[in-house]
Amino acid sequence: MHLTTYSDYAMRVLMYLGMQQNKLVTIAQVAEHYTISENHLTKVVHFLGQQGYIETVRGKGGGLRLKKEPAAINLGQVIRLTEGDEGLLPCVNGVSDCCILPACRLVFILRESQAALYEVLGKYTLADLLDNNAPLQKLLSAE
Repeated sequence: MHLTTYSDYAMRVLMYLGMQQNKLVTIAQVAEHYTISENHLTKVVHFLGQQGYIETVRGKGGGLRLKKEPAAINLGQVIRLTEGDEGLLPCVNGVSDCCILPACRLVFILRESQAALYEVLGKYTLADLLDNNAPLQKLLSAE
């Protein structure tokens, strides 16, 4: 399985903001820290804001921070939102022109695998990634 870069960036933004302990940070700071495009991050930040995970403060001295506590941010829900309804293969969602689809057993295995992935991710929150993680704190320190 391969998650999209969009999901990767969403998780990175949430982890970065979670480690800043409610300090306001800018998209530029996050982009610089991870060495990734501000344009891509802007789209991700906008989406996360729409979904209620982060808040943005406009104006001088503005920035972004988590809107929810890390323990309230479920990893499975975030990944489901960022990945959308895409299946591991198009046939998992019943969209395929594959000639063997009516007899293919692989599609059921892939559906089960995908469900298992989301079930495991659903057991964890952002807090599980951040709490008592001094090495991550050191790596993501804004200072």
